[in-house]
Amino acid sequence: MRVPMKVDYGVRALIDLAQHGDEGPVRTSDIAGRENIPEPYLDHLLTILSKSGFIQSKRGPQGGHVLSKSPQEISLGVIMSTLDVSSSLLDCFDEPSTCTLYSTCAQREVWRSMGETAQNLLSSITIGDLAQRQKRLSSKGIYQI
Repeated sequence: MRVPMKVDYGVRALIDLAQHGDEGPVRTSDIAGRENIPEPYLDHLLTILSKSGFIQSKRGPQGGHVLSKSPQEISLGVIMSTLDVSSSLLDCFDEPSTCTLYSTCAQREVWRSMGETAQNLLSSITIGDLAQRQKRLSSKGIYQI
């Protein structure tokens, strides 16, 4: 299973907002600098996250972004399905008619089970959990913000 860059960047941006949102709206350029995300691409992701209801954005000199939900209410599973619409492991899960072996495929159930297990794990981890973990790791000098 591969995590698309879009999801990785989106999660990193949300963690950054969870860590810095208490200071007021966070500018895109600040997130981009801290998280090493290209600013134009981050702007695009923040627009998606805003339209999906995860963040609120305000334009202008005092503008920026804040989480619109508690970090504990935002799961990785929801973010992944929001940013990566094609999250099925195999195309035949979405379109069985594309595979002539679909009805007799022995491995299909293994891949489906693996996907369900991964989705359950992602749904059990929140942005708040990751923000706390990142804070612990950075205080030990393992990860610098």
